[in-house]
Amino acid sequence: MSDPEKPKVICPDPEDQAVDTLAIARSVFDIEIEGLLSVRDTLNGGFADAVACLLGCQGRVITSGIGKSGLVAKKIASTFSSIGVASAFLHPVEAVHGDLGLARPTDVALTVSNSGETRELLAILPELTRIGCKTIALTGSLESSLARMVNHAVLVRVPREACILNLIPTASTTAAMAVGDAFATCLVRARKVTADDFYHCHPGGALGRRLSERVSRVMARSDIPMVGRDHPLREAVEILDRGGVGTLIVVDGGGRVVGVVTDGDIRRALVKGRLDLGRPTDSIMTASPATIAHDRTLEEAIDLMEQRGITSLPVVENAGRLVGILHIHDILGKGAIRFGEGGVQTGLVEPRNG
Repeated sequence: MSDPEKPKVICPDPEDQAVDTLAIARSVFDIEIEGLLSVRDTLNGGFADAVACLLGCQGRVITSGIGKSGLVAKKIASTFSSIGVASAFLHPVEAVHGDLGLARPTDVALTVSNSGETRELLAILPELTRIGCKTIALTGSLESSLARMVNHAVLVRVPREACILNLIPTASTTAAMAVGDAFATCLVRARKVTADDFYHCHPGGALGRRLSERVSRVMARSDIPMVGRDHPLREAVEILDRGGVGTLIVVDGGGRVVGVVTDGDIRRALVKGRLDLGRPTDSIMTASPATIAHDRTLEEAIDLMEQRGITSLPVVENAGRLVGILHIHDILGKGAIRFGEGGVQTGLVEPRNG
């Protein structure tokens, strides 16, 4: 019995199937830019009224939408939350099955629907109004059912979608997201939101802000554990112990860094039977250690620490002269930035020793 005939795989001729992907991509950008410009030019008093409504909100901003518009609504809620405006996304389908209970009379409902005829949204709008919520809609038609039901309708209409079939929400969702960003920016200005307010809502970002600071801002300038290279090792170990950072810096007569002695160096020498406390410090030091300039960033410092597997760095200025010492705890603010089950937590960050 012969084997059944296998289907033939026909490979298309690449020349016949050539697609200029760059041209398509640029066309998408052109169409989306066209949509953004169109919406920008149609913004009017309706937008300003919606901003005033958001500013007057005494509760939360509840955003809602279905499908791609729902994703835009989620993004708007997330952006609002990041600037300190209490916000939450409400899925319209879940709303009619009990989640509508989160709405309060002091809330503002911001809905997103390109057609303005999304049945799930139309189903919950009367209830939101009955509760006492003020309502806003971002929609492509001011004649739509949604636009007629809300207190403030903002026209977000684009000439066409970037999809070659003119079907997939592309330019319209980009424009709706831009209007949400415009709302947020207006709220930032009107509410006088500061950078500190923003970082308060982004505790994870506080570490990034911390790492952008200069080493000189947080390094220890006084009580630096240091000795000369000819200093007796016995006394050097005592200074190392009092220093509390696990590192002793060795300098020459001009105050330039020539070496370091760490707790680990002492421990290893002791284990190997080579610890002679009567010898000079340079007999055990690590020569030409890693250092960092005082005007570098904490990010650069922590990168260097990770590369070298160390927790302290001598800080130097011109010609390698010692001006401070930086410990990993200084970078993390001595408890001002903490890592735990709750994520990154922040408090006041104060420099050590001025």
